[in-house]
Amino acid sequence: MKTTQYFQYTRKRKDRALIKEEWIAHVMQHPARTEIQSDGRIRKWAKIGSVDKYLRVILLKDGETVHNAFFDRSYKEEIKG
Repeated sequence: MKTTQYFQYTRKRKDRALIKEEWIAHVMQHPARTEIQSDGRIRKWAKIGSVDKYLRVILLKDGETVHNAFFDRSYKEEIKG
């Protein structure tokens, strides 16, 4: 998994150290939602069932380098219907 120095730095935080690389890979491959930021970075969200939370992963423009990953407490599921 390619990562930025910023990601490596934030991984040292207790709340971020708990996030497994396999969860990040899951979000990258199977997002529930994807958005492109104004700076070209890509936001992806997916629910991590084992912790019952949504993980947000921020990728660089290349779509494969992880810049940030955190549990998004404010994420709202899209209601389909």
